[in-house]
Amino acid sequence: MKVFEHLLLLSAFWCGANSAFAQTWTQTSAPTNSWRCVASSADGSKLVAAVNFGGIYISTNSGVTWETTSAMYAPWVSTASSADGTKLAAAPAYGFIYLSTNSGATWKQSGAPLRNWVSIASSADGSKLVAASYLGSIYRSTDSGTTWTANTNLVEYVIEYQPKVATNAIPVTKWQAVVSSADGTKMTAVTGFSGIYITTNSGVTWIQSRAPNDYEEWFCAASSADGSKLIAAEVPSTYVSANSGMTWGRSDSPDELWASVASSADGNKLVLISSYESNVISGDIYSSADSGATWISNAAPKLAWASVASSADGSKLVAASNGGGIWTLQTKPVPQLNLAPLGSNLTVSWIIPSTIFVLQQNLDLSTTNWTGVTNPPVLNLANLRNEVILRPPGSNVFYRLKTP
Repeated sequence: MKVFEHLLLLSAFWCGANSAFAQTWTQTSAPTNSWRCVASSADGSKLVAAVNFGGIYISTNSGVTWETTSAMYAPWVSTASSADGTKLAAAPAYGFIYLSTNSGATWKQSGAPLRNWVSIASSADGSKLVAASYLGSIYRSTDSGTTWTANTNLVEYVIEYQPKVATNAIPVTKWQAVVSSADGTKMTAVTGFSGIYITTNSGVTWIQSRAPNDYEEWFCAASSADGSKLIAAEVPSTYVSANSGMTWGRSDSPDELWASVASSADGNKLVLISSYESNVISGDIYSSADSGATWISNAAPKLAWASVASSADGSKLVAASNGGGIWTLQTKPVPQLNLAPLGSNLTVSWIIPSTIFVLQQNLDLSTTNWTGVTNPPVLNLANLRNEVILRPPGSNVFYRLKTP
């Protein structure tokens, strides 16, 4: 059917040219603070940010305004959000993990133990969580944080750093960050001095990947929605993988002390932030639109950047600075339509956009007779895509996405 050949070109034509990363970062109304971590909903509208030895703030309008939450003050180090922004998780450098099921309005202590946490990640529906403790275990939850299980194949250190005996243990390591695919099955954990570990069964078992392990000190990582495309940063380089971490190649990013990295759902758009440059608290922001093959410097202020997050389509970015404010970058989204057979039907899908689009169809491009497709889109949380199931047309049909 010829409709397949034209669909991708049409979506790009009707939505306009992509100016991603070409615009200037804008400071939000968030107060100057020792910001440590930030997370975003899939559409970029709901944000959560936490302060080191401070509180947790939320925004429901892509960072235009911020408000404090009822969360206790703590040395927060990591936050995570479900795709819709309703389920949130926050981990402190020392203490208990806290959860919210109402976009941060209220918080409650999770069932995770008291630990020195360094990172936490969530599946798109918020049901699967993974958290790493400093010089300890990786913990996982499959019930939205109610109960947690530690990996028994790791040597675990309790808060006082006294080792426990474990069978078939891997070396004790300094966990730095954990990331998760949208469905929570594929997870990646990076360490300070013993490489990168991956799992394909929601953290039940882990294997060491083939990432370089010659004194590299990995700091941060990010994953595409399906977990196939990964990026990890060490001192001072970045590496990317296109096969879920089985093999890695060095990216062309500049050499800096990278603090945080974020990825779009398809893994094509990446953003990197650094904390220091030449031993001065003056970090940079770099972005890539080709899965890390090439990078450009952003027109961003030089700050001690601490954390960065991205919407699913990569068109809304948010970055928090240590000792500064919170900044955002918003570009015009250019969603791309994909086609796939589904039995005798056809699936038309696109990544969750950071603005509202409607699917339209037309039988003849020489006319302006575009009409709305009545089949409602369904959100697929496994890949963060809106999907519409259609019966194959008997003749050529053209589709486009358009803002209402």
